[in-house]
This record gives sequence, structure tokens and C-alpha cells, in this order.
Amino acid sequence: VHPNVSQGCQGGCATCSDYNGCLSCKPRLFFVLERIGMKQIGVCLSSCPSGYYGTRYPDINKCAKCKADCDTCFTRNFCTKCKSGFYLYSGKCLEKCPDGLEANNHTMECTSIVHCEASEWSPWSPCTKKGKTCGFKRGNEVRVREIVQHPSARGNPCPATSESRKCIVQRKRCQKEGKGKKNREEKRKKSNRDESKETRQESKGRAARRQNREQRENNNKTQPKKRKAPNKEENLAPVDTAH
Repeated sequence: VHPNVSQGCQGGCATCSDYNGCLSCKPRLFFVLERIGMKQIGVCLSSCPSGYYGTRYPDINKCAKCKADCDTCFTRNFCTKCKSGFYLYSGKCLEKCPDGLEANNHTMECTSIVHCEASEWSPWSPCTKKGKTCGFKRGNEVRVREIVQHPSARGNPCPATSESRKCIVQRKRCQKEGKGKKNREEKRKKSNRDESKETRQESKGRAARRQNREQRENNNKTQPKKRKAPNKEENLAPVDTAH
């Protein structure tokens, strides 16, 4: 260490020298040696760089190097990320995954093999032929299922998701689309005519009743009131029965 040790250092150093850089760090910072050519310079960092792991001691916090195949590590013997060409498994970096596991090139880890899983079959569809359900005797019916779990690279492949088989139906004639459409149109028109006829009849009936009521009211207004005929019994003279 160069004898010229300074106390007024910058960059988180507690003590430093012009030749070796930081010699000690301020509290909570990590001390690490960085190589610059043939020379190593001490620096103080808030966290350890890639390829190093931090250890804390009462007098100093240091960054120590990971194993050669580790990119980042928790301790020297426990990697958290491997360098290119290695796969992480239980804190170790391996060139080949153990039996029962497969290499995941996306995460660069050894993972469990996942096999394909499919749902239960759906019920068989109606028997059809060329998209029709009538006008034939022999046709086909199908059933389907869905993939609920896709396989990994070394997992069992997925089975077929649809099946078809021959079927026999009772022969029946197909109703012609044009005729059926014409019948429906005629029924609709007839229904509209019947509704219109009923509506017209109801309107005529209301108009006739209203006209009769108005005629009676007019007759009552124009005709003079009849005088009440006198009672014949009141005009008869009393009969003298004394004689």
C-alpha cells in the first residue's frame, strides 16, 4: 500500500491512497478490487457487481468473486444465474441437466418435463352429410376436445383434438328451402290480413255505434215533448148513490 494515505476521499471511500484508490469504505458500502490492466484499484459500491457476492463483517463489507461458471451468486457455492452455455439447477451451473429434467433455453435453467394434457371428449355431434342432416342414410358425426396443458420440449406430444366416425340415420326428405320460405311468407301475409280485417271491423263497429248514439241525441233535441194525458178517472163526476 502506498504510504500516502488520505482521509479526505471521494466516492464513498473512508480512507484512500493515490496509488491503490479506496482502502476502506464508509458504513454499508462494499469494498471491491477492480483490475485495470496490471493494476488493482479499490472502489466502494452500494452493491456488488455481476460475478461477485457481498459479505458483511463488523469492520468491513467486501465483495468476493463467484465461481467461474456463475454470472451472479448468493454465496460462492450457490449461483443465482449462470454464464452462457450453462444451466442453473439447485444453485449450481451445469452443462447438461440431470435425468428427468430438461434444459430451458429461455431461462437457462433445468426444469421439470411437462407432458401434454387434454380435456374430456365432447358429445358426438348430429349425423350430417355435406352440411345437411336430412336426405341421406349414411353420414358422419364428430367429437372434439381441448388442450389444457401444452407440453415442454421433451414432454409427450398432444393427441388429436377431433374424431370422426360413420353414422346411419333414418332417411327423411329435406324440406325445400324455397317452399318453406314461401309458406312462411304466405302465413305471415295471411296473419297480417286477418289482423287488418279485424281492426277494420272493430273500427266500423265503433263508428256505427257512435253514429247511432249521435242520431238518438239529435232526435231527442228536435222532437217536442209529449204532454201527459189527463187521467180519465179524475174527470168523472161523483155518482150520487143516496137516491
